[in-house]
Amino acid sequence: MSFDRIRRALEKASDTRSLIIESGALGQVGTVFKEAFGDKKAVVVADTITFEVAGRAVQARLAEREAAPPVIFPGQPVLYAEFENVLELENRLKELDAIPVAVGSGTINDLTKLASHRLRRPYMVVATAASMDGYAAFGAAITSNGFKQTMACPAPRAILADLEVLSAAPDHMNARGYGDLLGKITAGADWLLADALEVEALEPFSWSLVQDSLREWTGQPAKLRAGESQAISNLFEGLVMSGLAMQSIKSSRPASGTEHHFSHLWEMEALGYGKTEYPHGYKVGIGTIAATAFYRQLLARDLTRLDIDNLCESWPSRQEVEQQVRNAHDIPRVVENAVAESLAKYITADQLRQRLTLLVERWPELREKLAAQLLTPEEVQELLRQAGCPARPSEIGVDLRRLHQSYFKARQIRSRYTVLELAYETGQLEECAAELFAPEGFWQKNS
Repeated sequence: MSFDRIRRALEKASDTRSLIIESGALGQVGTVFKEAFGDKKAVVVADTITFEVAGRAVQARLAEREAAPPVIFPGQPVLYAEFENVLELENRLKELDAIPVAVGSGTINDLTKLASHRLRRPYMVVATAASMDGYAAFGAAITSNGFKQTMACPAPRAILADLEVLSAAPDHMNARGYGDLLGKITAGADWLLADALEVEALEPFSWSLVQDSLREWTGQPAKLRAGESQAISNLFEGLVMSGLAMQSIKSSRPASGTEHHFSHLWEMEALGYGKTEYPHGYKVGIGTIAATAFYRQLLARDLTRLDIDNLCESWPSRQEVEQQVRNAHDIPRVVENAVAESLAKYITADQLRQRLTLLVERWPELREKLAAQLLTPEEVQELLRQAGCPARPSEIGVDLRRLHQSYFKARQIRSRYTVLELAYETGQLEECAAELFAPEGFWQKNS
């Protein structure tokens, strides 16, 4: 673990001031709390499962500061990060002059993060699994009226992770985190692409926080699955560094790209159709395979020979783009979201000409950078398998027909520039996607 990197990351972070990742860290809860919040009182927030895993120990170590008994949500059936639960927690905390201490992973952290923000309070989190990158991230992923969205709110002021607790978490929890972290490979490629085409400049510090050690953090999936402490420490460090990178530039760009667009689309559709919702990290893992497979098809093309005049002449108007989006989706909330996001990134034919001219000039060098950044889809599948993650779309309820459509739909639900946007602008999207589903294509062999 790089303590110097953690120190520098905390110096740049907008919200988080303290991060402890080590064995026996639960014994430092009281000290970390005092350093972060002074003489404030505390209240533990957990569910019935995480309270037994670590919450009871946290409560004992904060006994002298306890403002009220812990707020404990039911752990079974599964607790969801729904806005109704945020309001319930907010009401429970409203009458207390106390700092919430979330003990859990994704759901508990997000509920506490947003409820604390609505009460204008900082909070602390004690992690119970290396399952996602949201511990240190700004914003909370909350479902409201059947639609999941990221609601703006600060990250925790202090984060504590006891490696003994993380190592005891169920295998599938850390596997989810691995899928989320592996997705930073394609997120990085998309940022290189956006930077080269002057859409969104690469910020060196936040880039290095995520990318410098990414291969190391994701390089031992079998050891992670076996519960080895160092592999779990690496995973948690990578996830938290991703969150701190997002804090440093107040954007999810360092940690989210095409792979997350697939995941968000499938999440929206599951909610809209009332189908089984699979864990976020699993969907990101499959999205990473989908993105690397698509990148391979596009990188095989010589984009220095584009017919720019023809592409600009056939470029759709804003009204035509809106109609394309409305024709592609059939869930009302998704439609309106996709229309807004697609129009937010719309460029004119003249702007397209400028971008494509730049692409033709920079493609040879850019293609080399992208190839160096990426893994093959086969390599991604194997890493996911070794970590205990789903490695085929059918394992998360996505059949080939739906997957094929996703290459077109996923581009529309976020305004972020990714490889799918480049393919659309260069007229390569349909052809590249078709090749992936051809009889000898990647997905026919690996679905």
